[in-house]
Amino acid sequence: MASSSALSRLSNLHNHLRPLDSNNQIEGLVKFSPEVYQALSSGRAVVALESTIISHGMPYPQNLDTAKQVEEIVRKNGAVPATIAILDGVPCVGLSAEQLERLATLGTRAQKTARRDIAYVVAGRRNGATTVSATMFFASMVGIPVFVTGGIGGVHRHGEETMDVSSDLTELGKTPVAVISAGVKSILDIPKTLEYLETQGVCVVGYKTDEFPAFFTDTSGCKIPDATTKLKLGNGVLIAVPIPKEQSASGSKIESAIQKALKEAREKNIIGSAETPFLLARVNELTGGASLASSIL
Repeated sequence: MASSSALSRLSNLHNHLRPLDSNNQIEGLVKFSPEVYQALSSGRAVVALESTIISHGMPYPQNLDTAKQVEEIVRKNGAVPATIAILDGVPCVGLSAEQLERLATLGTRAQKTARRDIAYVVAGRRNGATTVSATMFFASMVGIPVFVTGGIGGVHRHGEETMDVSSDLTELGKTPVAVISAGVKSILDIPKTLEYLETQGVCVVGYKTDEFPAFFTDTSGCKIPDATTKLKLGNGVLIAVPIPKEQSASGSKIESAIQKALKEAREKNIIGSAETPFLLARVNELTGGASLASSIL
C-alpha cells in the first residue's frame, strides 16, 4: 500500500515545479540541490545524469572522480548537471559533493533502481542508484528534457530465448526525454535492440555518424535508421554519439572478451539484473582495463 501511494504521489508532481520546503523538497518527496532548483526555476539548461554508473559501473575512487568530471564538463558547456539518485528513500535531483561521495562509497550496496523499483526503494527508505529508465522518469517528472549517459541497456544476447530486455527501451518508448549516449553496450544484441526501439516508436539519431556506436567502440556494423523528430509523440529520442575513434577500444579484443564472459555467466547461471554488472566487470578484467578506460571516456 505504501509503495503504490508513494509512486502515485510522485507521479502527481509531473511537470509541476512547486515551492521547496525547509528541506529543499517538494511535498516531502523530491529533493533538489539549490543549484538545480534555481536553474529550473529560471529556465536555465539542466542536464540529467544517472547514478548507477557511480555505484555499479566502476570501482571507488574512479567512480567518484568520473562523476565529478562529468558534472564539470556539463558546467563548462553552460548547463547545470543534475545527478539523480534515491538516498534514504528520498529521490534527489542534483547531488551535493557529500552525497556523491556517499553514493560512490556505497557502491553496490545501493540498490540498482529501474522504474519498477522506485516505489519499493522510496517506501523502504533505501538507497537507490538510478538506471536509465528511473533517471528518465524523474527527469521528465521535474521538467528536465535532456539526459546524458554512457550506454543504454538493450536486448540481451539470446534475448529471443530469455526475454531479457532492458526497461530502458520501454522507457524510451513512453517518456519524452532526449537521451544522449555512446550507443548500446556491445555485450548486448545491438541489431535486436534497434529493432525493439523501432517497435517502441523511438527516434534514433546519430551524431556525425550513420552507424550505431557500440559503447566501447565507435562502430557496430548496424546502420542508424532514418528518423524524423515529431512534436508531442510522448516518447523519447535516442541520440547516439560514438566514442572518439582514436580512443575506441579494439573491437576484436572486446568481442573476444565478451564471448568468454557470456560463457562464464551461463555456466554460473548469472541472469537478470545481475548479468550486466558481471559482464562489464569480467570484460574489464579480460581486456586489462581497456573497456573501463573506454567507459570513462
